[in-house]
Amino acid sequence: MGRFDDIEITTLHGEQTTFGEFADKAVLVVNVASRCGLAPQYEQLEALQKEYGPRGFTVLGFPSNQFLQELGSSEAIEEYCSTTWGVTFPMSEKVKVNGKGAHPLYQALKETPDASGKAGRVSWNFEKFLVAPDGTVTRFRPTTKPDAPEVVAAIEAALPA
Repeated sequence: MGRFDDIEITTLHGEQTTFGEFADKAVLVVNVASRCGLAPQYEQLEALQKEYGPRGFTVLGFPSNQFLQELGSSEAIEEYCSTTWGVTFPMSEKVKVNGKGAHPLYQALKETPDASGKAGRVSWNFEKFLVAPDGTVTRFRPTTKPDAPEVVAAIEAALPA
């Protein structure tokens, strides 16, 4: 059982689940925001979902308005993501990623350092955490594109056997 399995997640549709639902997959956790200049990353995230989804991978989007760039309602977020970017990967309800009210998953993930050894606060929208089925976490900062070679290599290494 992974260290994140019991963490509760409320989907964009208001359904309750836990991170354990994805325990057998490589999961790319991303804090997303519709009005962010990095929103075109949705296209690359969806491409990764289509390519690696059948092999035991999923993107898991966490909309957040902490950087004041997310739409107001779950319905607006879902409509934007599906009509603008064709998003099919699962998404949570809007969450906080930093501070006292941060979602428990983000409280745990932020302990992971990035390639330069820096852990702590999520610096901006579209920060990425790849959680392998064995619970190992690899962190990529917001400007690292989802289809960057280092992200793709990490996903391929984390895919279930």
